[in-house]
Amino acid sequence: MKLKLDITPNLVAAMAAEVKAGEKAVTAAMREAGIGLKSAWRGQITGAGLGRQLANSIRSQTYPKAGESLNAAALVWSKAPVIVGAHDTGPLIRSRDGFWLAIPLPAAGKGRRGAKLTPGEWERRRGLRLRFVYRQRGPSLLVADGRLNTKGLGVASRSKTGRGRATLPIFLLVPQVRLPKRLELDRDAERALDSVPGLIVANWVETRL
Repeated sequence: MKLKLDITPNLVAAMAAEVKAGEKAVTAAMREAGIGLKSAWRGQITGAGLGRQLANSIRSQTYPKAGESLNAAALVWSKAPVIVGAHDTGPLIRSRDGFWLAIPLPAAGKGRRGAKLTPGEWERRRGLRLRFVYRQRGPSLLVADGRLNTKGLGVASRSKTGRGRATLPIFLLVPQVRLPKRLELDRDAERALDSVPGLIVANWVETRL
């Protein structure tokens, strides 16, 4: 019996076509995995009640940006990594100066664009002085002598007789606070990574068809 191996240009072309199909499949798979992970992270953020704006900080990009490659990769990241990372890890937050963290109570209201007020800013905006009240049990307080307006916010009293004036708790003072962990980003990242082989095979078969 005689065997004959005949390597023709057609075989070379077939191998080149197979490599090209592989490049397209891998690139498409990484693009799908990246977009899927971006969507999953955005869903987690909105589901945790952290807002659409923070969710939209999640972006994805496939490399190479143009063309296909067997070494294609996808990058998913946040444009607000500190905020997203804090909600993902649940860190322990301490005051920078080593004293107290001032947590605004409802009577404090909010700052510009919904930001939380600091005690100094609150005093400047309301024209009232805050007093420190130490409590042996429970957090200490910063209070002000004034009244609650119709919106439930602490403001200066207009009464000359003192009628309606009260001591209003404005801030809680605590040495530290642990931010609750509200996200599970690693979970979705692992799922995206596990999906890559199946996506490559599916895209390769589709390319061949």
